[in-house]
Amino acid sequence: MASRPLRLLQAGTILIRLVPSRLVPRVAFEIGKRIPMVRPSLAEGLSSNLRRVCPDATPSELAGYVEEGFGSYGRYWADTLRLPSLTPEIIDRGFEVEGYGHIIDCIDAGLGPIMVLPHVGGWEWAAAWLGRVAQIPVTAVVERLEPADVFEWFADLRQSYGISIVPLGPGAARPLLRAIKDGHVVCLLADRDIEGGGQQVEFFGHRTTVPSGPALLAARSGTVLLPTVVYFRGSECFCRVGAPIRPDTNLPLRQAVAETTQTLTSELEKLIAAQPGQWHVLQPNWPDLT
Repeated sequence: MASRPLRLLQAGTILIRLVPSRLVPRVAFEIGKRIPMVRPSLAEGLSSNLRRVCPDATPSELAGYVEEGFGSYGRYWADTLRLPSLTPEIIDRGFEVEGYGHIIDCIDAGLGPIMVLPHVGGWEWAAAWLGRVAQIPVTAVVERLEPADVFEWFADLRQSYGISIVPLGPGAARPLLRAIKDGHVVCLLADRDIEGGGQQVEFFGHRTTVPSGPALLAARSGTVLLPTVVYFRGSECFCRVGAPIRPDTNLPLRQAVAETTQTLTSELEKLIAAQPGQWHVLQPNWPDLT
């Protein structure tokens, strides 16, 4: 028997697909804005993070960014749930990409690139576009959710629009290296250290840790890192793929990973700062905020 969380997700999927497509962004945004009414602690977490991103923001500006962040979070989930029901033509019409040549250059050289993203806007739309429109296989690492049937349901959902899922954990490296060699685009979110024990970096002027996995994978596979973001722009999505970043092979591995991770984090910082209201990391992201 399906768990209660899974039944709620299934019901949400049915409901969101009943909403006319043109209304989904606004409806999902309005629902997302109300999340703090149910979980006030999440509002505190996002607000504390955004104070680091926008230290000069007035209280009213910060409140606006927080509200927009939850609205974007709601829209992210709505898009995730409805993407399997959208045709490739609809996905293509709702998506614009800048820097796509960086992806093709890497694949033409014989390896899949690593697209490294922050929790901004709707990265799932980009993965669906790559998988169903560009016909490029995509592999993504995701946090293992509980209960188990929820994780499996999401894995099947994402597989339906072209994403192969690898659970976050110590066993992820081998399938990711294989995916890179097979020409898959590998998508990694790298602005939050979920497992702990990541690489220390300076992020918005303060020390924290972020995953070192992207830099380590690039160093081991020989592929490139592409700092990437997917912004919501009206009812559509706009993807910006940044210039390739390569670990310095002349350095010891640990030093190369550390320096590459800092470079990558600085690029993600710029992408977040361009649209801070679309960043939805809801847990405190710096040690002194916990």
